[in-house]
Amino acid sequence: MQKKTAIVTGILGQDGPYLAKLLLSKDYKVYGMIRRYSKPNFENLSYLDIEDKIEYVTGDMTDESSLMNLVKSIRPDEIYNLAAQSFVGSSWDLAKFTTEANGLGVLYLLTAIKHFSPTTKFYQAATSEMFGLGNVDGWQDEKTPFHPRSPYGVSKVYAYWMTVNFRESYSLYACNGILFNHESPLRGIEFVTRKITDGVAKIKLGLAQELRLGNMDSKRDWGFAGDYVEAMYAMMQQEEADDYVIGTGENHSVREFVEMAFKAVDIADWETFVTIDPRFMRPAEVPDLKARADKAREKLGWQPKIGFEELVKMMVEADLKRLSAK
Repeated sequence: MQKKTAIVTGILGQDGPYLAKLLLSKDYKVYGMIRRYSKPNFENLSYLDIEDKIEYVTGDMTDESSLMNLVKSIRPDEIYNLAAQSFVGSSWDLAKFTTEANGLGVLYLLTAIKHFSPTTKFYQAATSEMFGLGNVDGWQDEKTPFHPRSPYGVSKVYAYWMTVNFRESYSLYACNGILFNHESPLRGIEFVTRKITDGVAKIKLGLAQELRLGNMDSKRDWGFAGDYVEAMYAMMQQEEADDYVIGTGENHSVREFVEMAFKAVDIADWETFVTIDPRFMRPAEVPDLKARADKAREKLGWQPKIGFEELVKMMVEADLKRLSAK
């Protein structure tokens, strides 16, 4: 029996390695799309011990011809589009690139599927940042109006609707996973959660004296990336394509995340180590995100396994181990 094939864009990021490991466990042949850097960073794939189990292919979300050639040559069973300029804070300064990579890149991929491989299933990594100020009684679900508050959020709204449009216009299997914040030891150091856990680990080991942060009051629905890729996979195995909100249903402030991280290393007077730095404030903030993921629970049978405190502790311990090894 021939193996199923999948292309995973964004293979070097946080979600790509977890998803690739899941697909490999289900006997997929996994193609990981990377831009042709002079020195690609395979650290996250090595962390999960799968670096040599993936076939790497060249592609760029801003280069339509490269994506056309990729789809035409492989004609995979599934494409998981995880590639993006995903750091919200930088999207104001990199608005054009964010729009091209996150928005137009999705149009290029969908067009390639339409022309060269119409049976390929397509997953688009949508995001809770699309909701922005939109909520219904403090919650967000599949019916909540979008009100993005950053160029990143705006670019993802474009990609979301383009995915829906190709599904409705050309009967492609194209779905959106509207994932709320999900973290892990593989999260990039520029993201606030990893900045916190790395900073706390450094303070614990005597390598730093302070942790500089921006808005401490924003609330997010945080889960574990390893759980969330299981939802991605489940969406692609349904009889019909659809869009799903994925989250834990509870939210916590950045302040609570910081407090929990210091708790993991037995530091009680954590406030003395934290400095608020205006440089890290966003031009427009999203104050409160909380997922109502009833549809995913009912239709996909999905629910998170790792809770908030366990997630924070996992990330802090991973950073302690990394830093101690160095």
